[in-house]
Amino acid sequence: MSRRVSPARRADPGNEAADEEGLRTAFLAHSGELYGYARRSLGDAGAAEEVVQETFIRAWRARERFDPELGSLRTWLFAIERRIVIDQARSRALRQTSPMPADLVQVGDDLERAMVGWQVEEALRRLRPEHSQVLVETYYRGRSGREVALELGIPEGTVRSRLFYALQSLRLTLDEMGWDQ
Repeated sequence: MSRRVSPARRADPGNEAADEEGLRTAFLAHSGELYGYARRSLGDAGAAEEVVQETFIRAWRARERFDPELGSLRTWLFAIERRIVIDQARSRALRQTSPMPADLVQVGDDLERAMVGWQVEEALRRLRPEHSQVLVETYYRGRSGREVALELGIPEGTVRSRLFYALQSLRLTLDEMGWDQ
């Protein structure tokens, strides 16, 4: 669900000045990390610079759609950049006659896993504590429902129930964040 900005907000020069200052702050805070991701993904410093620039241009144009309740600014910027990197890589692949080197594919896969991890981590933070605890213990630490139940001092059925609702909530939260997997 995207938020729409009233024409009065767009016309207010005070808001645009605040938006410009926010853009400057975001650029200083996140451009280095965005550049690193793009450089590792594309293997080209010039292309990485273009990707970061395009990321902030798109973020500026879509600034009224950013909702801090759905995710952090960093997550939103990385989601924008990820799409640009994918577009760049596809465009390059169409122009190249030889296949992409295996080491670049591996780096791209590693970065993709990192991006997914960041999205899942952000979604886990939004779950109720008892849900995220059961989810982390069973899925990430590989513990059985019985072990989790004993540790938490609750019935095993309650662990299964919490796990069910945790997975449901996680899916909804990821969908709200624009999960595209």
